Amino acid sequence: MNPSQQPRIPERTSAGHDAELSPITRDGARTRTSDRVYEELVTAIRELRLAPGASLSETDLARQLHVSRTPVREALARLVDAGLVRVVPQVGTRVGLISLRDVEEARFVRESLEVAAFEVACADPTVDVTVLRELLERQEHSCRTEDYDAFFFADEALHCEIFSLSGYPGAWQAVQRMKLQLDRLRRLALPGAATMRELIDEHRLIVDALENADLPAGRALISRHARRALERGPALRTEFPGYFTD
Repeated sequence: MNPSQQPRIPERTSAGHDAELSPITRDGARTRTSDRVYEELVTAIRELRLAPGASLSETDLARQLHVSRTPVREALARLVDAGLVRVVPQVGTRVGLISLRDVEEARFVRESLEVAAFEVACADPTVDVTVLRELLERQEHSCRTEDYDAFFFADEALHCEIFSLSGYPGAWQAVQRMKLQLDRLRRLALPGAATMRELIDEHRLIVDALENADLPAGRALISRHARRALERGPALRTEFPGYFTD
């Protein structure tokens, strides 16, 4: 892989120093500001805009998010309860590190539920894979342009659509809440063009299996696909030791 093909690996940013947080805007809804702050911080942690171990300052976060310190303080307390942020005595508040044990548990949940969703979708003789085919084309475009973020989002959308076709879209939301650690590992391992090609081919085989109601092939493909990122875990922990715990 030449240097231009290397995916963007985030630096250990601290809040207020190029963390790329999106300001919280009034949307007319009755959603509490602290809830919107919480969701933005969860997304930033998931996408590694706030890297594992990054220092978090209430003042810097409030300035970036264009809110007062009170909703930031409330959101940080929730993040601590969720295990996404830790308070280190005499050090400060930091983004939690990646736990490979948690990644493995998330993999188990995702694989189990996605195989189940695939099985249900396969049983529907009218299943329509048009959206899945469109998402594959988006991935092809992302591969050609080496747009790793766009590839990641199209990848997520494809798996979400499988759950929607099963009639259980809420199950995907449950998976999302569970797999934040897994997503951070996947982000850290954003592939080069050659690996993106392998993932797209694998996605295409999954869609083909669904369209053909090929349950055995679909089960095997989804299981293998779900374990890809975890297989990179030991190597990534060696490459980025400061990002991992346990």
